[in-house]
Formats: sequence, structure tokens, C-alpha cells
Amino acid sequence: MKLSTETQTGAELQWHRIKLIENPLIRNGLALLAVAYIFWSVGSLEIEWARVAHGLPRAVKMITRMIPPDFGRWQLLIRGMLESIQMALVASFLGMCLAVPLGICGAGNLVPKPVYLIARSIIILSRTFHEIVVAILFVKIFGFGPLAGILTLTLGSTSFISKMLAEDIENMTPGQIEAIRATGANFPKLLIYCISPQALPRYLGVSIYRLDANIRHSTVVGIVGAGGIGQVLAASFSRYDYDFSLAILLTIIALVFLGEFFSNWVRSQLR
Repeated sequence: MKLSTETQTGAELQWHRIKLIENPLIRNGLALLAVAYIFWSVGSLEIEWARVAHGLPRAVKMITRMIPPDFGRWQLLIRGMLESIQMALVASFLGMCLAVPLGICGAGNLVPKPVYLIARSIIILSRTFHEIVVAILFVKIFGFGPLAGILTLTLGSTSFISKMLAEDIENMTPGQIEAIRATGANFPKLLIYCISPQALPRYLGVSIYRLDANIRHSTVVGIVGAGGIGQVLAASFSRYDYDFSLAILLTIIALVFLGEFFSNWVRSQLR
């Protein structure tokens, strides 16, 4: 009897592969259509494979000219790296400050519907365009330099942190919020005694993650003239100064690694 029970339990625990589409004809047909569409897309892009073949020797030549890297202009490297770090820090701080009211207004369980729709529209619009596109717009408006980069990263930080904060607030247990409201607490007390204790750890963790992302993004937006070490990199490539470009790339890699280590350390302290 015991053996049969164990056999029955083993049969009940047998693993079955999850199939999103049960009908094999439809499933395999969709897979074939997807593969066919990929081949059609590659063919419709009009990629000139002859140019690709001619580009490979140029790539080898460029890499050869990059080695060894030239760190002779280390003052310029340090200046660009510090500018990128400053841009990331300022943008992260401004984004953290602006994301709090926007995230609270974007939580449907806290604010009236019109306020929620306006806040959510702002969050969606600010997340629509990539940082490069936003950086190009700010460079055209304010000119070359770190100001355009700070504004670009601030906009990205605000939209990202506010979206995460709004979703965390909406995922809170409704009973806790209703219990605080039942005591007669006003909206500021609701934020202090109910929302803050639950949302603060997640908010700080997301903010630290965004700081790490801003360090990486600060090296990218500089390519279009928005300051930082990315602007130095773009200038070196335009002068065909490939050995100095490799030195800049290695500096960017070191900067990203330091940002990653710092982010992991801070998040470990918040646990």
C-alpha cells in the first residue's frame, strides 16, 4: 500500500512542459512564419555584403592602430571622467527629488483619477524617447556641454524612478492604507506612517540602480556633445586618434566597473 502511494505521488509530481499554444499545427506554423519573416527582413534591409567584406580589413587596421593605448593625455581623461561622474550624481539627485511627487501622483490608489492620468501621461511621455534623442534636443537648445547631459539624465532618472515608485505604491496591501485612513489620518500622515516605511527601501534601491545606469549613460550622451568623457571619445574618433580612443574606452570600462561595485555595495547595506 505504501509503495502504491509513493508511485501515485510520483505520478502526480511528474513535470510537463508548458505550452503556450496547444495546437502543434498552429505552434509550428507560427514558428515557421517567424523564421521566414526574419529572413525576409534581412533581405529587405538591402545589406551590401561586399561592403561588409571590405570593412573587415579596415576594422583590423583600426584595431592595430589602437594598440598600444595612449594615456599620455591623462589630464584630459581625468577631466572627462570627473565630468561624467558629476553629471551622473547631479542628475540622480535631481531625479530622486522630482520622482517622489510624480510617483505619488502616479499611484492610482492614492490620488484622484484626473491627477493620476496627468502624472501617468507625464511618465509615459518622458519615457518615450531614448536618451540619445533627448540629448540631441537639449544640445540644440542649450548648446554643447554638460548642462545638456545633466538635463537628459535627469529626465530619464525622473521617469524611471517615478514609474517604479508608483507601481510599488499601487502594489501595497489595500488593507494597510485603509486602516491608516480609518484612524482619520490626513494625506501627509498617510504618506509618513504607511507609504514611506514600505516604499523607502525599494525607492533607495531603485535610485542607486539608476545612479549606476547614469554613469553608463553619461558616457553615451557625450557622443552627441552633451559633455562627459563620451564627448572626448567622439572628438578622438573624429581625429582618427585611435590609440587615444582605446585609452578612453578602457577608462570608460573602469568607470562602469567602479559604478557597479559601488551600486552593489550600497544595495547590500540597504538589505
